[in-house]
Amino acid sequence: MALDFTAIDFETANSSGASACAVGLARVRGGRVVATAAWLIKPPPGHDHFAPINIGIHGIQPAHVEDAPSWSAQLARLTAFAGSDVLVAHNAGFDMSVLRRACAATGDECPPYRYLCSVQMSRKTYTLASYRLPLVAAEAGCSPFAHHDALADAVACAEITIDCARRAGVDDVQGLAAHLGVRISQIAVEPAERAVA
Repeated sequence: MALDFTAIDFETANSSGASACAVGLARVRGGRVVATAAWLIKPPPGHDHFAPINIGIHGIQPAHVEDAPSWSAQLARLTAFAGSDVLVAHNAGFDMSVLRRACAATGDECPPYRYLCSVQMSRKTYTLASYRLPLVAAEAGCSPFAHHDALADAVACAEITIDCARRAGVDDVQGLAAHLGVRISQIAVEPAERAVA
């Protein structure tokens, strides 16, 4: 077995979990980041308002996503990149909720990914005052990065997971989860809620 997984990070336009406006992905093979991808997403209709607080966090504005692919148009690209990997995200409940809710809003079938949370793994690996991504990343030895840039966050999450595995002396995600006493969960898929015009 090898330490293989895909780290993922979403940014959202507003407080709706369905309002994905950017995604970052980092593929890990054998404990190394070997490929990355990121793109903007036009949020689903009805979830496409950009709240000032969200713009202030990630800097993405409505004009930036005008010509971006819709959720439905980019979902296959996301699943092609991640394949059948276990997904890892920092505060994974949020990112898996975005995946699930955006699919429900557009009527797309949500892939039933298995996933791990790097916040949970970090709490079992490091002793920190806060488990916010930049602080955990610094403890894991990552270089400073642009927090709330989807790709930078995904790469930081990947590096944290790699460091947790190194410190635990394990070389696959199942072994890592078992060693740290955290669960590999699975996305609970909701029925599609197709918008009615």
